[in-house]
Amino acid sequence: MFNPYDPCVANKMIDGKQHTICFHVDDIMASHVSSLVNDTFADWLNSMYGHYGKVKQTRGNFHHYLAMHFDFSHRGQVRIHMKNYIEPMLNDFPIQFTPEDSAPAPAPTDLHTTGTSPKLPPKEAETFHTFVAKALFLCKRDRPDIQLAVATLCTRVKDPNQDDWRKLLRLMVFLSKTRDDELILSPDRLDIIRWFVDTAFAVHPDFKSHTAGAMTLGRGCILNGSRK
Repeated sequence: MFNPYDPCVANKMIDGKQHTICFHVDDIMASHVSSLVNDTFADWLNSMYGHYGKVKQTRGNFHHYLAMHFDFSHRGQVRIHMKNYIEPMLNDFPIQFTPEDSAPAPAPTDLHTTGTSPKLPPKEAETFHTFVAKALFLCKRDRPDIQLAVATLCTRVKDPNQDDWRKLLRLMVFLSKTRDDELILSPDRLDIIRWFVDTAFAVHPDFKSHTAGAMTLGRGCILNGSRK
């Protein structure tokens, strides 16, 4: 299903090599083995849209794109982090954590249960919704390790209770302890794609199942999902 909040990707062979262009609204990331191809592409963009304003570009091993920081300085891999997104997210959270606070995993064992605790007051429910949305943006780009917890909390934003708040609190503590983690992507070989898929049947309160899947070319997952 098309998600308007995710970047789209286009690939084309130029001089026998792949030219990859990621675009999201007016933000573009382009790569090709030859810098001349990107020169030509930049010239074309300015010729088409320069009358609205000059198309600016940055080049090299370090890029900022949709709140993600890309580091291509390590041979054979790319490192991605969103530390500048996580830090203000933690600072804006109504509870501030100490170095002694810790959570071994982002999700508790009772993640899918709703419990019988009291409903959150309207203001706390709005805060719950806000930070689940922030975590959703984060997990779809740089932190797939929190995706299971976030996917489940997304099903609770309309009617959260104290148990849901406890689960969000655990997620935020986990982020606080792992704020410097980076997503590292590195292929072993490009002709072997591995998929890992699992399903937990009837685990949600309405007896719906939960499915997750991840695709990798070696180290790190380049495509993953977790959903009710």
